[in-house]
Amino acid sequence: MTGKDITYAQITNDILLPVENKPNKAWWIGFIVSSLGALLWVVSISYTFWFGLGAWGLNKTVGWAWDITGFVWWVGIGHAGTLISAVLLIFRQNWRNSINRSAEAMTIFAVICAATYIVAHMGRPWLAYFTLPLPNQYGSLWVNWNSALMMDVFAISTYFSVSLLFWYTGLLPDIATIRDRATGLRRRIYSILSFGWNGSLKTWQRFETVSLILAGISTPLVLSVHTIVSFDFATSLEPGWHTTIFPPYFVAGAIFSGFAMVQTLLLVTRKVLGLENYITMFHIESMNKIIMLTGSIVGVAYITEFFIAWYSQVEYEQYAFINRATGPYWWAYWSMMSCNVISPQLFWSKKLRTSIKFSWFLSIIVNIGMWFERFVIIVTSLHRDYIPSSWAMFYPTWVDVSVFIGSIGLFFTMFLLFIRVLPSVAIAEVKLLLKTSSEQAKKKLIDEGHLEPAEVQYYKESLTKYDSIDMADYEKV
Repeated sequence: MTGKDITYAQITNDILLPVENKPNKAWWIGFIVSSLGALLWVVSISYTFWFGLGAWGLNKTVGWAWDITGFVWWVGIGHAGTLISAVLLIFRQNWRNSINRSAEAMTIFAVICAATYIVAHMGRPWLAYFTLPLPNQYGSLWVNWNSALMMDVFAISTYFSVSLLFWYTGLLPDIATIRDRATGLRRRIYSILSFGWNGSLKTWQRFETVSLILAGISTPLVLSVHTIVSFDFATSLEPGWHTTIFPPYFVAGAIFSGFAMVQTLLLVTRKVLGLENYITMFHIESMNKIIMLTGSIVGVAYITEFFIAWYSQVEYEQYAFINRATGPYWWAYWSMMSCNVISPQLFWSKKLRTSIKFSWFLSIIVNIGMWFERFVIIVTSLHRDYIPSSWAMFYPTWVDVSVFIGSIGLFFTMFLLFIRVLPSVAIAEVKLLLKTSSEQAKKKLIDEGHLEPAEVQYYKESLTKYDSIDMADYEKV
């Protein structure tokens, strides 16, 4: 945490500024644009429900395409929230305190967007309850528990419910803070939402206990959800899908794309809402390092796929991968390789990974690359099968494109509404850092001589990367 003379009251005021005041011009511009996107989503989904899946560009050979690509992409984006909030909490990584709230909200909105693809792809959304294990007299047959698609339903619904519980539990003390400062109808609404939080010692003890229990439940979900999504492909006999590397490869890719989306959102949020003292260059650089690591893991997975195809000596498997790189969809494959493998390696440069504009640009490039990855896995594996006479190309229709662009609009609409009515940074958790990890606390330790000379030197060198510090203040120190 940067800034000088920061008090607990100032932290509350800074973070609640966008919640308690009228939104600024930047928020309105973003909200209008994203709302138009959400309206496009409503139109294209309604069109799909009215005319059926024939409105999409699917054909007999390519039965899955943009829809499942969008579904896997959104589920992947939802992974960073749980990793930041649960795994980093268990490992006591305090730098998560400033970014976990927005990342958790992002998880919930991304999973909602993913679920819309599943319901739309059913063709008859009013029969969605057929996926539940209901007795046969309800009209549906008992579900097939051996199907990866069935596992998907339960994995993602569990993931959504646990993430929602975790997010809302963390919000309770902050909602109570808004309640105590509000008047009239707002006070009544926030009173209901705060569930009678009174800030007593017993309440805080229970809060800490519940947070740790939910973190323990969520941690396996980080690994299991995208593993089960990968089973949609890996349990088939389709060349290009039938591979055991998919579970860890999908999980690494999900964390990769999720952290990139957190960067995309938070780099804009910190500027528009004036949160530079709380979301600092330290957070940005730490996330860039994780993007670099997971991007490298994904790159190793791509190379391993090619090696195993060659090593297996199965000509169909070999052709599937050669076709990806040199066939009609070569442009998608090389876009994926450029965005996911080559571009994150630029973060080895400290100058680039501490550049805000470059970090924001690359976070968008990474998510474009991760969309191409899912497209390459799904479409290029299907469009040329064992019978050359049934080979076909997939061409998206305006409905395919509109559903995807619309889902992005829906996501940003939900996120912008969230930062308007709830604090985007966890107030209670950031206050924990004021006496230990803040700039002014470090300054006090130096002034009082509690730090070794080597520690002081390391701190001085690390300060140069913070964009919200006036170095003139440090000449005296």
